[in-house]
Amino acid sequence: MFADLLEEALDAWTDAREGVIAELENIPAERYDFRPAEEVRSVAELACHIMEVSELMVGELSREDTDFHRAPFPELLREHARDVQGLTDKEAILEAMERTLERGRTRFEEVGELHMLQLIERFDGEPGTRMAWMHHGIAQEMYHRGQLCTYERLMGLVPALTKRIRGED
Repeated sequence: MFADLLEEALDAWTDAREGVIAELENIPAERYDFRPAEEVRSVAELACHIMEVSELMVGELSREDTDFHRAPFPELLREHARDVQGLTDKEAILEAMERTLERGRTRFEEVGELHMLQLIERFDGEPGTRMAWMHHGIAQEMYHRGQLCTYERLMGLVPALTKRIRGED
């Protein structure tokens, strides 16, 4: 069956987020404070960062007057992602991962494909479609999924994706 471009993007986002969730489920709750080096995010902080950026993505791209320059990046994150900032509990993080995905999907479905194909000014000042920036957000989640896999390896865990490929899940 033919899917429109927005539906395809939402499916890609769902796949990326489900992969992140699988890796987070694979990490024991008592290891959510793990960080591979002092200056980098812990597991919990990385999970919150993923949600913060997705909440910013949904909030800004669904606006009629999208403007990534209307406030500094940290202020935009606070505006859009207050309810996911600072979570540390595994169960709360996993619940928020599911909730933010569903809320975001619903919001993008409400604004529709035509809205997402409109041009906006990107962070770098160049023009691009909302849909292209959405794909940037999806790529960001996949990038951080890879980081979570590295964290798991450093903790002596086999990543969820590796288990799935081996048929161990």
